[in-house]
Amino acid sequence: MMKKSVIWFYRLGFLLLLFIVVFLFFKIKPIWLPVLAILYKLLIPFVLAAFISYLLHPVVEKLHKKGLYRSISILLIYVVFFGGLGVAVYRGIPVVIRELEELIDSAPYFAEQYKGVLQVIEDKTSNWPVEMKERIQSGVVYVEDKVENLLARLLGSLANIMDWVIVFALVPLIAFYFLKDWPKLKLAAWYITPPSIRKPSISFFKDVEQSLGNYIRGQLIVCIIIGILSALLLWLVKMKYALLLGIIIGITNVIPYFGPIIGAIPAVIIATAMGTKQVIWVAVIIFGLQFLEGNILSPLIVGKSLHMHPLLIMLALLLGGEIGGVVGLILAVPLLAILKVAILHAKVHFIKERKERQIRKE
Repeated sequence: MMKKSVIWFYRLGFLLLLFIVVFLFFKIKPIWLPVLAILYKLLIPFVLAAFISYLLHPVVEKLHKKGLYRSISILLIYVVFFGGLGVAVYRGIPVVIRELEELIDSAPYFAEQYKGVLQVIEDKTSNWPVEMKERIQSGVVYVEDKVENLLARLLGSLANIMDWVIVFALVPLIAFYFLKDWPKLKLAAWYITPPSIRKPSISFFKDVEQSLGNYIRGQLIVCIIIGILSALLLWLVKMKYALLLGIIIGITNVIPYFGPIIGAIPAVIIATAMGTKQVIWVAVIIFGLQFLEGNILSPLIVGKSLHMHPLLIMLALLLGGEIGGVVGLILAVPLLAILKVAILHAKVHFIKERKERQIRKE
């Protein structure tokens, strides 16, 4: 009995100490926040380079196994990947900038159209109960605030884009060395990892790769296809800002379930200002692309690599969106997949430990 009370005192003391440390940590926020900002800028190119290396590594390994030297394999992939990306950026950036300028110039017109839509909603709901009208009004205000915050962040990012040019210029170089020295990096990770957890760690990362690798690569390919098709089809129906809207639709498509809705909103808003015919065309294109993705592209390219229930994915998306906004929505599913693998491995570990204890007792 005495031992149990001592243990509880230790636990309470530890919790109290933990709370004090957390409290002091937030109190000295002005000291560590600038340091964190510097580390963030330093680590961003390495994180991006690691992600690109992760995507390209299987292709490099296939070419290397066929007899090509690793360096030649990497150079070949670089010419295709970064060459294609460079051409797309070189050709696309001027068009996107022009469309952005046109969009900014048309902002007053869209504002007037938006006011007209609000007036129509107000007229149509004038006889509705007060509670329902208040809910609609609060919903409109909420959406306005979100859009305003998003635009403010976007403009802030564009203003600081020149600061990031040098940082992003380092990404291909860092990615090259990651791919070139991949075996050495794996060996270094092997030596750094404590011997007792080497085998479980290898098993864990293999399971993460099996569950998440194909999903990420497949999802990126699907997003590129959807983005290109969106821009092309919107251009064919003479929709304004077709390339810009195609990029938005392609990027947001990486978010399961909610992504297509988020991506369609700007297109529908602009189409509303252009007329009913354009709204119908946009609706047909969006629904057509979603049918193509859901029934052909995703099953063929991505498959069912995650093996998770849609309700669980939706819950993760809602939680990610609440915590981290758009970034949270994008990272929610990969983090959920890693958590799933971690829980399964922990379960196996605890079962193994329990069996070993039983054997020792016997």
